[in-house]
Amino acid sequence: MTPADIQEQVTKYLTDAHSIEEQALAQMKAAPDISRDPEVSAAFAKHLSETEDHERLVRERLEARGARPAKVKDLVGTLTGKGFVAFARSQPDSTGKLVAHAFSYEHMELAAYELLSRVAERAGDAETDTVAHMIAGQERAMGQRLEGLFDRAVQASLREVGREELQEQLVKYLADAHAIEAQALRLLEKAPELAGGPELAAAYEEHRSETEEHQRVVTARLEALGASPSRLKDAVLSLGALNWAAFFGAQPDTPAKLAAFAYAFEHLEIASYEMLGRVADLAGDGETALLASRILGDERSAAQRIHSLFEQALDASLHAQGLAA
Repeated sequence: MTPADIQEQVTKYLTDAHSIEEQALAQMKAAPDISRDPEVSAAFAKHLSETEDHERLVRERLEARGARPAKVKDLVGTLTGKGFVAFARSQPDSTGKLVAHAFSYEHMELAAYELLSRVAERAGDAETDTVAHMIAGQERAMGQRLEGLFDRAVQASLREVGREELQEQLVKYLADAHAIEAQALRLLEKAPELAGGPELAAAYEEHRSETEEHQRVVTARLEALGASPSRLKDAVLSLGALNWAAFFGAQPDTPAKLAAFAYAFEHLEIASYEMLGRVADLAGDGETALLASRILGDERSAAQRIHSLFEQALDASLHAQGLAA
């Protein structure tokens, strides 16, 4: 690729990172007030100041390169962030939903900065590489803080639930897990053809088979508890996944964006099964707790595998744009 080509890619990845930070800011500003746990609120308040620094640093790198943030991307990011805030606020288990989705979003940011770092390194842009590494470290640390707060998030979500209502809550968490698996399945059905390479395609295809099994066993567990999946939740999330597949197919750097999103989505599933396992323990349902633990292992393995293929995803994205890797 020519020097101008790779420099253009650095600028594109920086504008994407800036829009992601705008979305994060919308979430972080509201999150401390939504949470019903002081430690969870403190974690979000601390990361708000970090996120403000991230937005500034990315904007400064764009300006140093003679560019500026993309207004439309930033507006979409802000509106999406506010939309999620409204959704979380409306949920009876708002603290749990907030922590689970924020845990996933931190890994979306982590993926974005890891990819930015790789592009900047190829372009010889040491300043952007340094900024990306620093921000990635803070996003990773925030993800770890949130993971350490899963217990408190569940406790806060169930604080006003009586012992006799735990079974009902467990069914709701199982139905949520089933809907997330439906969303994952729709995305993974499209992912192999968008992957950009055989190893990436194989990773998505193999995890699709695991996801089908996850959906089957969650359905069986719901039925054993005298319940069934929520058709509305499944339909809404499945439709969203199909829209994402269309979005990824329209992007010039599809393999990298798809890998980053899939990595983040695996962490949404990880959070969901971590919390499901805790609710099952509280309800005294050993079978559901075991199911959650088994699926959790698959989701963590899938996340690690996708992460290990980031370099290949970036190579495939550059190649798809007519640029040598």
